[in-house]
Amino acid sequence: MPEITLTIDGKAVSAAGSTLSEFVRERNVLAARVEGNLVDLSTPVRGGEVVETVSLDSPAGTDILRHSTAHVMAEAVMDLFPDARPTIGPATAEGFYYDFDREQPFSSEDLTRIEARMDELIKAKTPFLRRELSREEAMAFFRERGEPYKVEILNDIDSERVSLYEQGSFVDLCRGPHVPTTGHIPAFKLLSVAGAYWRGDERNKMLQRIYGTAFASKKALKEYLTFLEEARKRDHRKLGRELELFMLSDEVGPGLILYLPKGGLLRSLVEDFDRRIHLKRGYDVVYGPNMLRDRAWEISGHMDHYKENMYFTEIDGQGYGIKPMNCVSHLIMYKSKVRSYRDLPLRFFELGTVTRHEKSGVLHGLLRARQFTQDDAHIFCRPDQLLEEITGVMDLVDEVMGLFGFTCEMEVSTRPEHSIGSDEDWELATRALMEALDAKGLPYEINAGDGAFYGPKIDVKIKDAIGRQWQCATIQCDFTLPERFDIHYIGSDGERHRPVMLHRVILGAVERFLGVLIEHYAGAFPVWLAPVQAVVMNITDAQLEYARTVAARLREADVRCDLDVRNEKIGFKIRESRLQKVPYMVIVGDRERDEGTISVRDRDGEQHSMRPEDLAEMIRKSQPML
Repeated sequence: MPEITLTIDGKAVSAAGSTLSEFVRERNVLAARVEGNLVDLSTPVRGGEVVETVSLDSPAGTDILRHSTAHVMAEAVMDLFPDARPTIGPATAEGFYYDFDREQPFSSEDLTRIEARMDELIKAKTPFLRRELSREEAMAFFRERGEPYKVEILNDIDSERVSLYEQGSFVDLCRGPHVPTTGHIPAFKLLSVAGAYWRGDERNKMLQRIYGTAFASKKALKEYLTFLEEARKRDHRKLGRELELFMLSDEVGPGLILYLPKGGLLRSLVEDFDRRIHLKRGYDVVYGPNMLRDRAWEISGHMDHYKENMYFTEIDGQGYGIKPMNCVSHLIMYKSKVRSYRDLPLRFFELGTVTRHEKSGVLHGLLRARQFTQDDAHIFCRPDQLLEEITGVMDLVDEVMGLFGFTCEMEVSTRPEHSIGSDEDWELATRALMEALDAKGLPYEINAGDGAFYGPKIDVKIKDAIGRQWQCATIQCDFTLPERFDIHYIGSDGERHRPVMLHRVILGAVERFLGVLIEHYAGAFPVWLAPVQAVVMNITDAQLEYARTVAARLREADVRCDLDVRNEKIGFKIRESRLQKVPYMVIVGDRERDEGTISVRDRDGEQHSMRPEDLAEMIRKSQPML
């Protein structure tokens, strides 16, 4: 075989070989990009190609590793449970999953058996083999194997030829690439089983989804499993029950939140803070109705681009849409009078409750609900004010998120396929957002095609106490809806001009933000946010009246205070308060009663003697200065 030369990672490499694997010998290299295309190491080469290797610990390598592990899992499942029919199994940001059609549910014991079989398959170091067939040949192949889901996928593929991957007894329809052999999988773990509708459509059959993850090393896997355990401890649904914050009920319906007294107070505290910070920054509080005539949604474009996410009703023969957003009401409010260029900017702020038709499979406690409240505002401004208004919103986001201990990253989402408005308006809006970010010196990523149907947006990703990212705040620039609703202002020249509209939220959905806060603080809220800031507890009945007096004095000083005078041991009372994550436990015994003082123990176990007024002042100072 004649020797040929490839340029690999910028260096010329010569060898007598016909595939990439004969040129790349490093154990941690899983795949490669040839002339920019991601391929297997078994890919034939002719010579002269430019090759960039893909290592195990790179982002692309991680995706390949996880996708390959999903195939190994599917092979193990088919070996152990021949009645299961495989569907799809992609890599995800956190690992991988594979969906199976099987009547009997997989149990935790089944996952243990599947993991053991996967270990055997990995030790066998079986190669992943790629082959190409015509679409018709592939359909015949999977029909013969009794795999209707693969046939359905092939029905929707336009390409004349498709690729299949085989390792051992398992064959899958897949674009690839994959690791060279099963032995290139160093560390994996199966995590859970959940239901999932075929193709995410609740009208389709419910399948069983097995989740797993894989990493480049056993150490990295162990760190991730430790992270998952910490995340489980912080799960807002678990803490919501334990701390008596909120509940869900089948009698009410999925995705609809019931706030219990402590949760209702927590929400009220967050909303009061949110309202005050907006009022100080020149926003006007408005409220719109929860439903509007169909005609309003037709003008806005929601009927054409958002209808599947809305609920509708009819009154007196007239159709109405339950609002999924607050923007239409604010546009109509703007039109209520003639506006001058001197009136702008106008900033309409509404803690508005919206309702959206979310699929049941994506509902997730407070983080994804069907009815929620947004701290929504719409800014109407002149084009020459646009940059200042966008940067002003970014400053507000930075201030609020910093107060809660979050750091922020920015992402610009551009025009989606289904949208309204001219290319020129979209270009102007997108450029305005990018210029504002550049003016602030903030780096950002581009999220192509993920803008709102009426305009591009900046999505703010916040990072919580254990490093997870959440999307809450967003800033959307809109030239289109002002035109659709024909809103205008009278300029200094006496002529009519079109304002620009900014849609923006800071917290986002209040429910979602509360869920993030619960997990961020693990339920131990800062003193100013804690629904109960202090619990006064007596040691014996001899201090009963004094305990009541202390509680009354604290409440008069605006401390959110509970009184625990049950006939229980003081150790039991303290333990219960700590489990409820109350910031301060106020203990009164004979000495405190006689001296007119209190013994205060905080959540960290430190204990101090002081007067009730001292504690009230300490709590007052914990309130953030706006």
